[in-house]
Amino acid sequence: MNNQIKKKSFFSVLIMILFSGSSSYCQKTSDILTTNDSLSLKNVIQQVISTYPSVKVAEEALKNADARIELAKTAYNPVFDITASFANLAPVTKLSFPGLGTFQLYPANNYAASLNYEQLLYDFGRTHQNIELENENKIIGEQTLEQVKQKLSLLTVGNFYSLLYLQAAIKIKDEQLTTLNEHLEYVEKQKATGSATEYQILTTKVKISTVESQKVDLVAALTAQQAVLNSLLGNGQNNTPVVRNEVIVEPPVIPSDSVLSYAFHNRDEILINEKRTSLAELKFGMAKLQNKPFLSLQASGGAKNGYIPYLDRLTPNYVVGVGLKVPLFDGMKNKYVLSQAQSAISSINYESDFTKRNISNEVYESEAMILAASKKVSQSELQLQEARKAYSLAETSYKSGIITNLDLLDANTSVSESSLMLLKAKIDYASSVYKLKAALGQRIY
Repeated sequence: MNNQIKKKSFFSVLIMILFSGSSSYCQKTSDILTTNDSLSLKNVIQQVISTYPSVKVAEEALKNADARIELAKTAYNPVFDITASFANLAPVTKLSFPGLGTFQLYPANNYAASLNYEQLLYDFGRTHQNIELENENKIIGEQTLEQVKQKLSLLTVGNFYSLLYLQAAIKIKDEQLTTLNEHLEYVEKQKATGSATEYQILTTKVKISTVESQKVDLVAALTAQQAVLNSLLGNGQNNTPVVRNEVIVEPPVIPSDSVLSYAFHNRDEILINEKRTSLAELKFGMAKLQNKPFLSLQASGGAKNGYIPYLDRLTPNYVVGVGLKVPLFDGMKNKYVLSQAQSAISSINYESDFTKRNISNEVYESEAMILAASKKVSQSELQLQEARKAYSLAETSYKSGIITNLDLLDANTSVSESSLMLLKAKIDYASSVYKLKAALGQRIY
């Protein structure tokens, strides 16, 4: 009679321990990151792309592009300068004529000052072409900035969901350790009364050691991912960021027959290659213009001495003229510049084809990953339901004496692990959706 009472007492306490860990797990997993959460994915991405150094570099490149555009436009502006000089010449040439005396051709001390003006009149489109080239460079810089932001955002998404999974996994291990330690304490007391065996104690200790070892690995991985996030955010490494449980993401809705055309129309890599092609064509056009003439206006006005007969008097003077420069032979330089420019256009076209192939692979791979993750979510939900049913049956079987308390612990562990697998499947699905958005060229920031 006493043995039956002890067994019932042992069962009641054990069920209470396991049930407290299992029945509350679903609520706890949903609250894992809501009691101490501090960072949402949207806010993290915004902070990363607003402060990360590579974004700042790309933004400065745009400022530099604006300066280059204005610099190209200055070719239309006139140029003014002032020149002044002094020269002492010796010996001074003199001419003597019988009956007329001696004449000095120029003074020993020569002074001159002038204001000079030069204006480009016509350069056969060189300046216009150069301005267009710099405008294309700026557009490429803008697309590069967007590409940098997109890649940083995708990197942040991966880090965010890694943190989410590791936080949940550690929480589950803590729950398991709590249950196992309570069970170990209880069976050690029961062994003293003869209601438990040494085997039960040793087996429980092995389970505890295994879970603790798994937790050590998870904590190390969490620390590494937190360091990555701190680096992305520009925070000190003493911070321990916690992320929210955000696994609900709507996939992009695009007809299957137009997915690739959509990606080719929106991907930064394609847009950049298109602008690079335009840039190469502009350079080719500029090369054609290198042997065209230049027509310019020059004017200069000032004062100098040395005019006969008053050699030492400063006399106003000016010069106005039109200059024409016509290249005749450049040593075959332009021929090879044109050849190089044409080769650059061909290379960019090949790169564009290569980029399109890679984008196709990324799109199809992302779609396959979403499909697989979606199936895993369904399977994991079913597995969790079955694990809970199995645990319920294990309770009944243990009460009937069919299974041992260790079997009941295993059933409880299966519920915890199934819950974690479901969370991982949802995380994989969310990550795959973001990867598909990035593959299609949709902004994820």
